Amino acid sequence: MEMLVFGHAGEPVLVFPTSMGRYFEYKDFGMIGMLADRIADGYLQIFCPDGVDAESWYNRAVHPRQRVLRHVQYENYIIHEVLPFIHHRAPQGFLIATGCSFGAFHSVNFAFRHPALVNKIIALGGDYDIHGRLNGYYDDECYYNCPVDFIPNLSDHALLEQMRRMEIYLAAGEADFCLAGTKRLAELLSRKGIPRHLDVWGDGAGHDWPYWRKMIREYL
Repeated sequence: MEMLVFGHAGEPVLVFPTSMGRYFEYKDFGMIGMLADRIADGYLQIFCPDGVDAESWYNRAVHPRQRVLRHVQYENYIIHEVLPFIHHRAPQGFLIATGCSFGAFHSVNFAFRHPALVNKIIALGGDYDIHGRLNGYYDDECYYNCPVDFIPNLSDHALLEQMRRMEIYLAAGEADFCLAGTKRLAELLSRKGIPRHLDVWGDGAGHDWPYWRKMIREYL
């Protein structure tokens, strides 16, 4: 599976692509350019692996059970192939997970399922309810990949403490159709005593790259 890497030193940033997006979109849509000075100065390393949304959540040609299982395979790829590569390049261990739109879902879902692996989340313009990708189907794998479902029921103290030590930034524009979903997740985290930053960007900010470029500059 393809991946682009930008930078040779600094904190590692794992970028999940948008809905059916590819590993090169973060560069093509100007996000890398927005961070170019921080990459060049050795503050950040950006890792952009490819996605499999077209084979998983968005693949209506297969049963929803196959969609979620393909996603689980992708997650295992991130854990067992991408993360070891990242840690080889950045052995300090601190990891930032980020994404825009459906990439925000991926970053949040991954981090909350594996909070020992992630130190900071930057989720921009995301919605965190996966029911709309399942045609009414639901099982345990679906449940544990739907943050707005599994977070309210978390009771394991050690797991919650791992989540509470993360830096969590949830942001969306005031005109973003995912704003309600972003606020919903923020509220659920507050109810579990998990600190988070919720930012609603004004001036007509919507669900698109020009707004995400400004946001990522703020949080990275």
